Amino acid sequence: MKYTFLGVHPFLVFYFLLCLPQLIQAQNSFTGLDSSSTPGHINFTPTTFSNKFSLNVTPVLRMHPDDTVLTETIDSRGFDKNGIKRQKGGNPLTGPFYIENTSPGDVLAVTLTKVLLNRSTAFTTESFSSRSLPKSIIHKMPKPRLVNWKLDTQSGFATIDDTSYEHLHSFKVSLNPFLGCIGVAPANKKNEILSFFQGPYGGNLDFGRITQSATIYLPIFHEGSYLYMGDGHACQGDGEIAGNALETSLDIEFTVKVIKKGFINLTHPRIEDSTYLMAIGTDKSLDGALKIATSGLLEWLQTDYRITLQEATQVISTTIEYTIAEIADPEVVVVAKIKKEVLKGLKKYD
Repeated sequence: MKYTFLGVHPFLVFYFLLCLPQLIQAQNSFTGLDSSSTPGHINFTPTTFSNKFSLNVTPVLRMHPDDTVLTETIDSRGFDKNGIKRQKGGNPLTGPFYIENTSPGDVLAVTLTKVLLNRSTAFTTESFSSRSLPKSIIHKMPKPRLVNWKLDTQSGFATIDDTSYEHLHSFKVSLNPFLGCIGVAPANKKNEILSFFQGPYGGNLDFGRITQSATIYLPIFHEGSYLYMGDGHACQGDGEIAGNALETSLDIEFTVKVIKKGFINLTHPRIEDSTYLMAIGTDKSLDGALKIATSGLLEWLQTDYRITLQEATQVISTTIEYTIAEIADPEVVVVAKIKKEVLKGLKKYD
């Protein structure tokens, strides 16, 4: 008598079950999904990096809205957490992450659930940006050199690891790890741009509140979004006036949601955390960037709270704050902010 199971010989069924774990592992290796990951939570270790925000790079991982990814970034010179050179310098990025069910006109909401230092060293440069000081002072500066710093996550401070500074032996600054770069594939002639630029797609924003617990809203220009992140910073003053922050590598955990077309009129990135609503403006001039940022915040308040333009003059003029986040790059980055606390007296409409 020949025994079968659903018309299949038992030996074939046994062989399939024996090989099933290897087949699952092979599939997960192809997608970047760790075989130990639970559904919706993906541990992704990058093996390649990109020096541009681009639609022309093969996605390193496909993920769905509401998925959470734990990954890592390398520093702006291309070194990882172990000090190994992984990529050429110039803000190499982790990504792109292909987000399923996203289309042009949608908005991608990226929430950073973890932003953690993964090594004890950082570097910056001994320099000033040309926008930060008069030429008479800039010309006194020698050729920029690297300056190493030590990062102490136990104390929460960074200190200079360079004995040549006579008066800075006891100088220390508070750690504030954040992403210098986050963005999607842009919409331009080649659908790509180098990773030290910034614009409506996000990019090299260098803003210290792009950190743990913040949500970054990005306009989507292409199917799949093509999300990138990188350029880890241990700390930075506003403007990044040395041309570098305290550059380092990071462990990042993030989750994504999609806001479908028609719900938000988003032309430039926005950020939200427990304290602020923040709108970003980028432009070659400070004046232009400030106007874009202010317009973004105005539109946000008018949409969520339905205030008139006349009412907005009273709300914004009495409460707005500005941060000049970046002046060392090709475009200036200005952030217009308003504290959520002052908006409690307004009715918010869903």
